[in-house]
Amino acid sequence: MSSGSRPADSQQPGKGTKFADWVGERLGADNRARPDGRRKVFPSHWSFMLGEISLYSFLVLVLTGVYLSLYFHPSMTPVEYHGSYAPLQGQTVSEAFDSTMRISFDVRGGLLIRQAHHWAALIFVASMFAHMLRVFFTGAFRKPRELNWVLGFSLLVLGMFEGLTGYDLPDDLLSGTGLMVVNGTILSVPVVGTYLSMFLFGGAYPGKDLIAHFNTLHVVVIPALMAGILVAHLVVARRHRHTQYPGPGRTERNIVGLPFRVYAVKSGAYLLLVTGVVFMIASVAQINPVWLYGPYRPDQVTAGSQPDWYMGVLDGLLRVMPGWEVAFRGHTLALDNLVPLLAGAGLFLALGAYPFVEAWVTKDGQRDHHLLDRPRNRPVRTALGAAWVSVYAVALLGAANDLVALRLHMSVNAVTWAVRAGLFVVPFVVYVVTKRWALALQRADRDEVLHGRETGTIKRMPDGEYIEVHEPLGRERLHLLTQHEQYVPIRLSPDGRAGRAERLRALLSRGLYGKGTQIPKPTVREYEEISHDHGEDHVFR
Repeated sequence: MSSGSRPADSQQPGKGTKFADWVGERLGADNRARPDGRRKVFPSHWSFMLGEISLYSFLVLVLTGVYLSLYFHPSMTPVEYHGSYAPLQGQTVSEAFDSTMRISFDVRGGLLIRQAHHWAALIFVASMFAHMLRVFFTGAFRKPRELNWVLGFSLLVLGMFEGLTGYDLPDDLLSGTGLMVVNGTILSVPVVGTYLSMFLFGGAYPGKDLIAHFNTLHVVVIPALMAGILVAHLVVARRHRHTQYPGPGRTERNIVGLPFRVYAVKSGAYLLLVTGVVFMIASVAQINPVWLYGPYRPDQVTAGSQPDWYMGVLDGLLRVMPGWEVAFRGHTLALDNLVPLLAGAGLFLALGAYPFVEAWVTKDGQRDHHLLDRPRNRPVRTALGAAWVSVYAVALLGAANDLVALRLHMSVNAVTWAVRAGLFVVPFVVYVVTKRWALALQRADRDEVLHGRETGTIKRMPDGEYIEVHEPLGRERLHLLTQHEQYVPIRLSPDGRAGRAERLRALLSRGLYGKGTQIPKPTVREYEEISHDHGEDHVFR
């Protein structure tokens, strides 16, 4: 039948069917051989604990948040302060600030719970961030876990906004200064910026409903979304087989690890450990002392104000962006706020979209992957991830340009220009260094496979030559160094009929797996030839 025949085309599955199949595979709906939960095996590598830290710190957040909500009054109604903190006696403050002070000084255990809540929020975002990077660098986002990657990425973004809304609830001068920056950034969004600002602040900034709106977002809306995503994340993860690092006896079809009973005991102990560490830090390390900042006043700004570290990337981009504005048909486009907002959003969207780009480039979206990659075996991906982290780090440094200038006795302009240059230079340098480092480690693995392990023993040959005695590697070590798959770049058809999408795919494929991006694995023939030529007494012993 000819290629243009209708009957053959009609048998092809439609887009709706393909999408349903894709979702079903990612949800594990067709996994009929899924074992009973009590018979599941859990890998015991330490890096898997990063996700558990996120879960347990989230539980601490919920419990401490419930306690704080019993005493917090989310209102901007002005009242006169008559609490235990003498320096603020008689000052006009909002009910939100007054209740925060009462929690800190008059409620039994209030300050400990409040600081534990704040520290748990920082640990929650940090552990999610580290967990996402672990998933990225080891390739744990590949099929069938793309949906779980999206859920985890969404949880990270929501966690950042949850921290931002909670940071602003006390209505102190520090959080108010940050809110001024947030409002300016929102107003820079074309068309809808003013409407978003009015919705959040209940009118012209600072409005009268700011704390009430943020409290609803912080206590109800965002936690509900996070809880739903977290449950979905755990359910999808349970329906799929756990990933594991390569090693002896580990394949794509089995799991080597701990039985459920042992894992449950360790996990319970880890919950207590995380909780204990959070409260230990909260008891000895002061954080967000609102009594030192005082109540928020629109006509005042806190010197040295900084957001929590996870929002520092946006603050840093805002600080180093030149004050550019463009007038267009009677409207002013504030590029000094809009460009950092787009750059920050683009930075995170690039991280979230990368797994799908890699699957499209490698044409590897049909096979399930349960064995993790060693980062050295994916040099370009590892280098891209390291460059991404370097952008975040440089922008975070820019968020403290005033403090850096003060401590190092430098000009703020000098620090700002250094950060501007660093945003373009540092990622490039980090990419090159990381890629070459990964290639060097690959080359070292290849030499170890071919020549064996160095023993440090020097042997003199009959002709006077000195050589170092090597020991042959065991099967386990050989498997670890050679089990990874090396992709071949996509080649276009010689007739030149490839479309734009296919040419782009081939270009990206060469960038990921082309010349200079990986060291070829030693073949069995190379291994046998070198072993035979050197002899057992010469090199291998």
